[in-house]
Amino acid sequence: MGKRIAVALVGIPFLLAVLVAAPYWATGLLLCVLSIIATHELMNAVCGAEKTRHWWGLAATTSVFVLAAVLFSDARFSNVPMQGIFLYFAAALVLLIFFAMVSRYGKRDALSLLDVCTMLLSGVAIPLALSALLRLRMLDHGAGLVLIPLVAAFCSDTMALFTGMALGRHKLSPKVSPKKTVEGAVGGMIGGMVGMILFRVIFYLCTVVPLDIGWCVVLGFVGAAAGQLGDLVFSAIKRQYGIKDYGRLLPGHGGVLDRFDSVIFAAPLIWLIVCTVSL
Repeated sequence: MGKRIAVALVGIPFLLAVLVAAPYWATGLLLCVLSIIATHELMNAVCGAEKTRHWWGLAATTSVFVLAAVLFSDARFSNVPMQGIFLYFAAALVLLIFFAMVSRYGKRDALSLLDVCTMLLSGVAIPLALSALLRLRMLDHGAGLVLIPLVAAFCSDTMALFTGMALGRHKLSPKVSPKKTVEGAVGGMIGGMVGMILFRVIFYLCTVVPLDIGWCVVLGFVGAAAGQLGDLVFSAIKRQYGIKDYGRLLPGHGGVLDRFDSVIFAAPLIWLIVCTVSL
């Protein structure tokens, strides 16, 4: 518990400094680092250490180009055709993954369909999901909006933990996550919505921009629900492959996928809502 608290005391201010205080490109750089690590964690869990050593670089590079394409989609780069270049590179690397599957067939380092799907999930799908944070950061008042998925997901996680410890009686999904309860899940949903109401107050004090309280509640609900699903999905993968944590990057918290599993699911949905409604 001591290590967990110590990491939180250091990690949360660092995360806020990058997302809120630093230029928006720093968010893109941070997401590239997180995606590279997450790619290794998922491939190591599913494909095994040997195949990860052979093929991790290909998937990790793909994730970087995917995020770079999102970064250069910003209007500030409208006169620089970098987005298209990075998209072409990302597409070429995806084709290279399939080419590797064919060319190495029957050899020691051959890629199975499972390996290819894992590389695409870690090298394309997860970076695209995390890129929603970058897209939020590039909007007007993005330094505040980028925090919405984190507030919804982390407040949900925290409230679910304490509610489950205090009131938990009915198991939510015992074979996937034995400690999670229905009561904890409900508490997590409430935590996400309350967290977003508090965020609305802080956002107004910092920007003098009033966010619609109804949509804030919706964002808290959606972020909490999606975050809990993401937690369960990545827990199911761990159960299937018999691992406790994806990594040891964050003592007491596990790896990137252990800490950001809920954000991976919450961020894209929240970005879609923010872009389609008037907050």
